[in-house]
Amino acid sequence: MMRRSDHYLPVPGEEKNLDGEFANTNARSNVSIPLKNLYADDGSPLHPRLGPYFSDGRRRVDYVLAYQIQKPGSIRRQSSRFGENNFVRRLRRSLSMRSSRAPLQPKEDPEIAAQEQRTDFHEDDKRFRREEFEENLLETGLELEKDEGCKIPGIGFLKIHAPWNVLCREAEFMKLKMPTKKVYEVKQGSNVVEKIRLFIHKVTAPLHPKVDANRPQSVKSLSHPFSREKQHLFDLSDRDKFFDSKTRSSIVYEVLKRTRCTRAKYSMGITSLLANGVYTAAYPPHDGDIEGVNAEPNDRKLLYDEWASYSVFYKYQPIGLIRKYFGEKVGLYFAWLGVYTQMLIPAAIVGVIVFLYGCATVDDNIPSMEICDPRNNITMCPLCDRACSYWKLVTACGTARASHLFDNPATVFFSIFMALWAVLFMEHWKRRQMRLNYVWDLTGFGEEEEDHNRAEYEFRVMQKTMRQEHATPKGEKVKLTCTDRMPAYLTTVIMMCFMIAVTFAIVFGVILYRISIKAALHMSDYPAARSNIRATVKTTAAIINLIVIIILDEIYASIARWLTTLEVPKTDKSFEERLIFKTFILKFVNAFTPIVYLAFFRGRLVGRPGNYLYVVGSYRMEECAHAGCLMELCIQLCITMLGKQLIQNNLFEIGIPKLKKLLRRRKSDLDSKEEEELSKTLQRHEKDHILGPFVGLSPEYMEMIIQFGMVTLFVASFPLAPLFALLNNIIEIRLDAKKFVMELRRPIAAKAKDIGIWYNLLRGLSKVAVIVNAFVISFTSDFIPRLVYQYMYSPDGTMHGFVNHTLSYFNVSDFQAGTDPLQPMHLGYRVDVCRYKDYREPPWSSTQYELSKEFWAVLAARLAFVIVFQNVVMLMSDFVDWLIPDIPKDISLQMHKEKILMVELFMKEEQGKRLAARDNHNQDNFTSPSSANQSPPQPRSRPVSHVNCS
Repeated sequence: MMRRSDHYLPVPGEEKNLDGEFANTNARSNVSIPLKNLYADDGSPLHPRLGPYFSDGRRRVDYVLAYQIQKPGSIRRQSSRFGENNFVRRLRRSLSMRSSRAPLQPKEDPEIAAQEQRTDFHEDDKRFRREEFEENLLETGLELEKDEGCKIPGIGFLKIHAPWNVLCREAEFMKLKMPTKKVYEVKQGSNVVEKIRLFIHKVTAPLHPKVDANRPQSVKSLSHPFSREKQHLFDLSDRDKFFDSKTRSSIVYEVLKRTRCTRAKYSMGITSLLANGVYTAAYPPHDGDIEGVNAEPNDRKLLYDEWASYSVFYKYQPIGLIRKYFGEKVGLYFAWLGVYTQMLIPAAIVGVIVFLYGCATVDDNIPSMEICDPRNNITMCPLCDRACSYWKLVTACGTARASHLFDNPATVFFSIFMALWAVLFMEHWKRRQMRLNYVWDLTGFGEEEEDHNRAEYEFRVMQKTMRQEHATPKGEKVKLTCTDRMPAYLTTVIMMCFMIAVTFAIVFGVILYRISIKAALHMSDYPAARSNIRATVKTTAAIINLIVIIILDEIYASIARWLTTLEVPKTDKSFEERLIFKTFILKFVNAFTPIVYLAFFRGRLVGRPGNYLYVVGSYRMEECAHAGCLMELCIQLCITMLGKQLIQNNLFEIGIPKLKKLLRRRKSDLDSKEEEELSKTLQRHEKDHILGPFVGLSPEYMEMIIQFGMVTLFVASFPLAPLFALLNNIIEIRLDAKKFVMELRRPIAAKAKDIGIWYNLLRGLSKVAVIVNAFVISFTSDFIPRLVYQYMYSPDGTMHGFVNHTLSYFNVSDFQAGTDPLQPMHLGYRVDVCRYKDYREPPWSSTQYELSKEFWAVLAARLAFVIVFQNVVMLMSDFVDWLIPDIPKDISLQMHKEKILMVELFMKEEQGKRLAARDNHNQDNFTSPSSANQSPPQPRSRPVSHVNCS
């Protein structure tokens, strides 16, 4: 084992490369260490640079592998900085506690194929596998340096550096598009849309982050897949900056995935080594520190200042810098989140206007005025059996007035507006995505790259190969079939159905809670408990639903991952898609089942006085208030949306990490000053090891998809939903930015030209939202009954008499035995006939209590509205979709211009080659005896000489 303090000279087989470094050419050697700058004049080892560099302070660390070392207590540590005193012992004890709490498990890292079934190996076996793997890495040309004398007890690090020749070779294999010397002017479009866009860009100039200030916006480099034979096309004047840190780490990661250990019984790649504990973590280092006086300028610090700080919440995001540092996949997520948040601004403004319209017209609403008028003296039937008595309709005055705030003619307009808004948002994102593809040189990027197999899949294939060693024909490749996965598929179907049934059961349990608590409050002897029973039941039930939703969200996420792991998907892409599908179904059902019940089922399956519907024995199904269930639906949406955003976003993402940090500091003996002093001495890879692993973008997308559903699906009942979503997203962007920059290890830069399956989910939700809002307006609100009364039954064409029209009569002598009120004289007089909300025949009719013709007229109008609303809005949406092109015209022209310039570039190159060949031919003829009398050829310009990779 080599320690940091054990610096040694290059072993035989190490040669000096063109960069002045000692590159290892011996495959049997474990490390490649530079000779220079290791010792001071007195012979003591120099302290290495604290940035992401090797011990020589020049070669950059492109990737880090961490592993457990057998005897952390016996490792010699440098003590030149800290004496062996009580302070140092406290430092080490604190670090030991911190490292034991650091999330080291690779199964939490998406770049590493997660393993749920781990195979334990002996420490010697792990060391042998590491040695073989590192030898194979050396054979690929990578340079390695071990660090086992770090300040994190029990952890060793393998630092990996990719030299120039490896970067060139792998960039050519990966077909990475790199900028050439050729630049061209990007001309802006001349149409009206582009002029408006440029005008808005100039007006909002103070809102743009202060990045890329020296880069001209009107000039773009022509990009081409890197080729070692065409190096003269690229600007290689500064090799250190030609491949940025994001590209270097991606190249090293591709080499790691391709390198195998073959001496064992079965082949093991980096995913299997991580899953089996041979290595405990793998990550690229961050560029540098973001805090401190001595922090050098770097992209990470710039991201913190211009993106991850709450003081710049009003500014646009530096999407280009995010892509440069984290990669295209992360850049696309934040670009999509920024577009979504921008589009929420007009939706929030219109929603507030609709809400204010309801506030302004509440005093002019005739139905609520009739309910609040005590002169009407309408006696209503009991709301529950025995415990509840007769009540006055005037007591529902507050609920009726509040319902008008959300149930007014403006909500219909807002539903149509939000349906068109969703289409405009999708079209705007497609155009923005296409513009980013052009700027980021992703227009020719495809998915033809081979996706490597996951470690679990390889392990299962190995087990199957061992079982069928004699039955499998020689040369036939063993793979997992549908039959092998059938038990997992059956388990998935059964568990998914069971989890959905659990959600339904919990919602039913909350229904029983509302029924029983309402009866209990009616029977209470305390006047305070009986003062506002309906509001108490609504609010407490909504809070219970919220708590259940948050708890089940965490449980369902774990179950979905477990079920996906059981299916053993072959590739990471397949694993991610299956996981997203299961998680979305479970979380969508969990979040929207209580809301769907309130919108479409509550008050529908009730029955009538004297013939109510009962569940679980004597529990009578609950009714809606006289003004409808829209107010309760609004309360449920408001509490669920605000609660999920405040608790899951703020408590889980902000509070829990701060609480863990506080507990860790209390358990250790370090105060804040000592911890800060310790942090200054840690190297970059050690600081990054303490950070949390990157868990992928799926949780972030899922959170926003559920929010998008709440904004669009039931917006007819809650027009303030876009405003709450906007306020949340303004915080969410900076919260996620701070998490990516400060709290997580740097993810592998993954290329992507779109947001993948998430776009299909968004498009599906926007289509479903049209249908859902049509049914909410028709069946949940009183919009259709009011129209039918006004134009069919009103004697003067106004809404006067609408409340009396919607109430039916019931003779109290027709109550079933044991269901009449215990206190029939509660109002101070005898009640013979009470009223209830329904369209039924009166008790003096020959068809008493049957559905009246008014009911069928209203039902026909409701169904007709659903059909008309759905088709009209869908037609308008499709028209907007057709009207707006997916690719902006200026981008289309620039892409065509790039193709022409690329053809011209290669034509000039071929012409130069032909001229060079002709010059050589003429030179040969000039020097031959037969051409002595010929005039010498005219000199011509020669092509640029190639830069040698090695």
